[in-house]
Amino acid sequence: MFAGRRTRLRPGRCPRFLLGLLGALALATAAIPNAAQGQDLIADGPRVVLSSVPFSLTVQGPGEHSTLVEIRDSEGNLLASGPVAAGEIREFRNISVASSDLLPLQVRAGDAVEDFSRPLAPGWFSLLPPLVAILLALIFKEVITALLAGIWLGALVVAGYNPLTATWRLIDEYVVPALGDTDGGHTQIVVFSLMLGGMVGIISRNGGTRGIVRAVSPLARSPRRGKVATALAGLAIFFDDYANTLVVGNTMRPVTDRLRISREKLAYLVDSTAAPVAALVPVSTWVGYEVSLIGGGLEAAAPESSTAADAAFLGGLSPYTVFIETIPFLFYPLLALAFVFLTSLMNRDFGAMARAEERAASGGGLLRPGSKPAAEISESFVEPKRGAPERWWNAALPVAAVVLVVLGGLYATGRSAVGPEASLRDVFGAADPFMTLLWGSLSGCVVAAVLSLSQRVLDMRECVDAWLGGVKAMMIAMVILTLAWSLGAVTQDVGTASYLSQLLGGNLPLFLLPALVFVTSGAMAFATGTSWTTMAILIPLVIPLTVSLAGGTGFADGSLYGILLATTSSVLAGAIWGDHCSPISDTTVLSSTAAACDHVDHVRTQLPYAMLVGVVGLVLGSLGTALGLSPWIALAAGVAVLAIVLRAWGTRVGAG
Repeated sequence: MFAGRRTRLRPGRCPRFLLGLLGALALATAAIPNAAQGQDLIADGPRVVLSSVPFSLTVQGPGEHSTLVEIRDSEGNLLASGPVAAGEIREFRNISVASSDLLPLQVRAGDAVEDFSRPLAPGWFSLLPPLVAILLALIFKEVITALLAGIWLGALVVAGYNPLTATWRLIDEYVVPALGDTDGGHTQIVVFSLMLGGMVGIISRNGGTRGIVRAVSPLARSPRRGKVATALAGLAIFFDDYANTLVVGNTMRPVTDRLRISREKLAYLVDSTAAPVAALVPVSTWVGYEVSLIGGGLEAAAPESSTAADAAFLGGLSPYTVFIETIPFLFYPLLALAFVFLTSLMNRDFGAMARAEERAASGGGLLRPGSKPAAEISESFVEPKRGAPERWWNAALPVAAVVLVVLGGLYATGRSAVGPEASLRDVFGAADPFMTLLWGSLSGCVVAAVLSLSQRVLDMRECVDAWLGGVKAMMIAMVILTLAWSLGAVTQDVGTASYLSQLLGGNLPLFLLPALVFVTSGAMAFATGTSWTTMAILIPLVIPLTVSLAGGTGFADGSLYGILLATTSSVLAGAIWGDHCSPISDTTVLSSTAAACDHVDHVRTQLPYAMLVGVVGLVLGSLGTALGLSPWIALAAGVAVLAIVLRAWGTRVGAG
């Protein structure tokens, strides 16, 4: 209604108008420096407060000068205090609230006051979202609905127990951010998986997969040899667990299918030679991360020393040297690899895995009747084009391109980060694995397409259709993976890891510490579905705790150094153990995907194996070495026990 309307100013009003305008501009200009210099008081913390579980608040100092910050509950009890400079962000730790009556907390800095309030839940509630998802998946054998239920339950408390708001938060605050997380590598992993699926689609249609089967057939003439070949392929791709899982699973699946090896067994072989190998090899994408965490733990442990010699010893330790020395104490990864070869060479299985193998060997099907594979591999997708030549190199060259480009990319990105004088371990530790995985998957697709077009096996349209078929086959797995990541974000918001790590506190006998750390690390990885987050939380906590419980002495003379190595390795080993047992783990999902196996069936058949190996590693390794047993003797005894169990209770499958 005001379009085209003009306002006419009276001559007598112009000076006042201009003066007012100039005055407003002057005030705004004068306020700009103060806005730039001054800071508001900002307090932030967890999205959910757990009753009597310590948490941290971060406070940004207000004003232009240092000021004393006080944090009090609603009844005025002082919980924490300390000076904070203007604009400085300080973390106040070990704040605890017992009931909702004590909320909101009041954060005061001089005249500035900020209230901090969050939904409060009992500590045990933080375990419910992952446990509900895991139990529903195992009971009903349907993982997507189970994951959605776990995410919604966590979102319910984050939303202040409003069920409608929790439903909206499930999508906009958990699923979408999980899929779009480029910093954590989620988006890159999804694209890598889809691209690799597209590559598999092309090499299936151009006859390359059939060619691989025909070429490997003379070497893998029996199920035993096929399983050993799959395990050796898992050892060969040592540099990254994601690349290991998807490349080995997709490459060996046609071979194991021909040999009537169940998809559950293939998924187990792939899963148990991925993270264990990447965690053990001194040159991999895992090592830089593990070494950096160990370094932080050693820095925090040095002040706990009671003698100058121990403080100097701990402060001067090389984190990489400590990692190398922990390798003999990594009982679960080492015994898991040993058990893979024991089951393959002895051709024996027990429990649900034995039933799956008997079903496949007797012609009852590679998959359980009624199962839903994580990757939908339809017959038209698997079968090559009519008349396509079965040339093994049409599959081998694209896979080799993926491996070589990823290795080259890891070296190039790591070298650019640390400089030309750095050692190879530092180069791989500083590499960008997610970027290089994308390069590798793209190169595999390009090589597969070029080979198909140059030999006139497929035309461009057929290449695109085959690529799209491979991408579509990965969609179910990507949905499961995204929901698993979303549940991981929920467990972080509701404080699952904080509650579990609190169980580590108190006065513990020193010789029990490695075993308790292993169990706690496994439980945390099982509940959160991520080994890396578990390591990030526990390693900086466990190393100083070990030094403190030892009285701060006994490390420089070597008498208690073995306990330090055992507890540090227990975090790494326990994280992988929990990851193998958890149906919400990303590597577990990817193993089901690569093997085209029902995800719940994979978890159900692998769980008894992981539990057996974990218990043997716990008793002989964590407890045994803490009581003076040599780690090498513990490993040898562990392999012997696993072989005896397999011989006594295992069932021989097929002709071998």
